[in-house]
Amino acid sequence: MPAEKGPAVTGPRRRVTQRDIARLSGVSQATVSLVLNNRLDGGVRIAADTRQRVLDAIRETGYVADPIARRLADHYNRIIGVFTYEPVFPSGARDFFHPFLLGLEEQAERLGCDLLLLTSAPVDGGRRRMFAEGSRIRLADGCVLLGQEVDRGDLERLVAEGIPFVSVGRRDDAGGPVPYVGADYPAATAALVARAAELGHQKIAYVGRGEGPESYADRLRGFRAAAAKAGVAYGRVPAAAGEKLDAAVAEGVTAVFLEEPADVPAVTAWAAGRGLDVPGDLSVVALGDPTRPVSIDLDVTGFTIPRREMGRQALDVFLGLLGGTEEDVQRLLPCELHDGATLAPAPTGRNHS
Repeated sequence: MPAEKGPAVTGPRRRVTQRDIARLSGVSQATVSLVLNNRLDGGVRIAADTRQRVLDAIRETGYVADPIARRLADHYNRIIGVFTYEPVFPSGARDFFHPFLLGLEEQAERLGCDLLLLTSAPVDGGRRRMFAEGSRIRLADGCVLLGQEVDRGDLERLVAEGIPFVSVGRRDDAGGPVPYVGADYPAATAALVARAAELGHQKIAYVGRGEGPESYADRLRGFRAAAAKAGVAYGRVPAAAGEKLDAAVAEGVTAVFLEEPADVPAVTAWAAGRGLDVPGDLSVVALGDPTRPVSIDLDVTGFTIPRREMGRQALDVFLGLLGGTEEDVQRLLPCELHDGATLAPAPTGRNHS
């Protein structure tokens, strides 16, 4: 008996090309390209039945356009890199970076783009390096930068080499203007300072670094400008440390503005340990959203960062750069103020001149 034959051995399946689509639909390869890219070059009109034959062939074969070829034809392939300087995968629904990522994903889907998370860059000195050897940033049309602190050298190189990019968060110039979508921290902080002044607070303190990331510097700038305008005495406490806060209260401070809202539990615990009621004896204002997971039981006065909308509009700015429309590529979005329950009228007898 002849030996039973096993299953036929075949090589890897060949990739379907535009030439195959043209042959199956009985049109030229140029016509297939026009249908794929939805273009009418030189006023060429494609009959509806011809277009349908091409689309049917594409569907039947499962053809997927080669991104490299498409990039050569369209100058971009609608793949957008997302480069993060810090770990941003959400650990929970309250993760600080989750709304940014959600906004990016939603807008990418709406615009028909793919996001490429650039995670292979090596970590040097605790931070990823965008242009390290083997960098894959040029696989994409450009990139969106995400993180509190962005490497200045990377920004300068991106600007100098003309690589399309946009930062989620305002950035200072780096050898040229940096495209960004940020939050208007100065205006939001100033509005809260003005509200404290209206409630009779004559001495207030900014608790935090006030330097480093632009978001911190912007908050402190808005704080100082508003306090000076309202004629309110102000100071800065570098960190939410007990002895520093003790000194501030001893000098007559009746309201503290926290650069890092995640410090609210530590500050309220410190106040309780000193017999200070919040907000009866000391008002507490949070300048944004916590950047690390914390449990906050109080309804804290402050503002909310438009993180989801920042992610969405970052892609709008990026595609505007690709399309050559360079208007409005530096955007500041308003923050939403929250009245809360931790800013109250200044206690009598606590302010000092």
